[in-house]
Amino acid sequence: MSEELKQQRLNKLEQLRAAGVDPYGAKFTRRTAAADCSENFREGRAVRVAGRVFSLRGHGKSVFADLRDATGRIQLYFRRDRLGEGENLLLQCLDRGDFIGAGGKLFHTRTGEVTVQVEEARMLSKSLLPLPEKWHGLKDRETRYRRRYLDLLVNEESREVFQARGRAIRVIRRFLEERGYVEVETPMLQSLAGGAAARPFRTRYEALDTDVFLRIAPELFLKRLLVGGYEKVFELNRNFRNEGLSRFHNPEFTMLEVYEAFGDARTMMELVGELIVAAAREVGGGLVRGEGEGAIDLTPPWREVRYRELVMERAGGDWFEISDEGRRARAESFGLEIPPEWGEIEITREVFEKTIEKTLRAPTFVTRLPAGLVPLAKPCADDPDSADVFELIIGGLEIAPGYTELNDPLEQLRRFQVQAAGDLERIDEDFLTALEHGMPPAGGMGVGIDRLVMILTGAAAVRDVILFPQLKPRKE
Repeated sequence: MSEELKQQRLNKLEQLRAAGVDPYGAKFTRRTAAADCSENFREGRAVRVAGRVFSLRGHGKSVFADLRDATGRIQLYFRRDRLGEGENLLLQCLDRGDFIGAGGKLFHTRTGEVTVQVEEARMLSKSLLPLPEKWHGLKDRETRYRRRYLDLLVNEESREVFQARGRAIRVIRRFLEERGYVEVETPMLQSLAGGAAARPFRTRYEALDTDVFLRIAPELFLKRLLVGGYEKVFELNRNFRNEGLSRFHNPEFTMLEVYEAFGDARTMMELVGELIVAAAREVGGGLVRGEGEGAIDLTPPWREVRYRELVMERAGGDWFEISDEGRRARAESFGLEIPPEWGEIEITREVFEKTIEKTLRAPTFVTRLPAGLVPLAKPCADDPDSADVFELIIGGLEIAPGYTELNDPLEQLRRFQVQAAGDLERIDEDFLTALEHGMPPAGGMGVGIDRLVMILTGAAAVRDVILFPQLKPRKE
């Protein structure tokens, strides 16, 4: 059927060309937005509008069309016997989905609808494929992801999600700038993939005859800026991790990273709480997201609880006293698969991520994680085995980790050596050299923007808040 419709439209396109009309017309001077026609209505006001035709209704000598632009919708009224040859040819060749420009005067129909009585019209772009059916929208979820342009055209809720995303990012920038943070940019191509534990994407830089990596995090470069005299910096950045796809993971994602000299993890906890509340208010809808048992209340203050306490609540008060074999057996009783080489830190982390994290619906700061999990963070002053960090969990998702940053170059070298497990080429010597020149004590954090937008908009999956998410290739 689509091929038949396409051929019909191709025939109309040739009809326009045969009459000397360019079906992909040149610039049209639009002087009036669709929304402005209603907001500033005046009987007989001359307007010039342009946009996409979303519906056509013929009534004898009259034709009505709904025209949409980025601001909204306006009705057009064509009276065939009052139009010139060119406008009548346009009507004959017009289809839903075409872009047109139109000039005329405003009036109210008998039903009170603001309408443009068209005096001139021009074809601006002839569509060859039909839009999704008006009343049913675009329901197939995979098609919505693969052809996001159609999703945005016909699904208002999708447009609202991405408009909310834009508002959230704008208020985040404004929030930080008003507090003296400076926005910076750091490299996306890096000779070493550092700043986080993740599998990187590797590519080739032919001009230098060397392999490079798409960054997994900007952390080490932002800390270099602290060494260089910046005291408050942030970057809204794209990161890349060569890992799996899921409802909550996309290999290309947006992060906010923030660093403040002379701060610590507590500084970042206070900052992220204020920032998320500001973003929620900007997006609209109040501080309670969702309804019923699934509702999330962002009203501060937020719960703060130690990692160790949550693990013992779930896995037993003796969890940190039993052997690794006992921990493995208990974790497997929860339905988890535990590799035989894992020790206490890895087994505990799996229990936390797979059985505890998803239960934390209300905003929760999980603090004092094992130091072995966060090699870039300072240990707690009263317990060298715990890191002075937090993970902010909202709606069962990790939204923001934050640290009191490690600024001891000798301890950082030792931790890098442990992490590298003998592969010394993985150690970022330039970063260590920077630390040796002296980095002030600092607080730092990352905020997962995609996941935060999920919380703010009630989206079910990260793909719903990324315009063009990564998808598996179509099977032929």
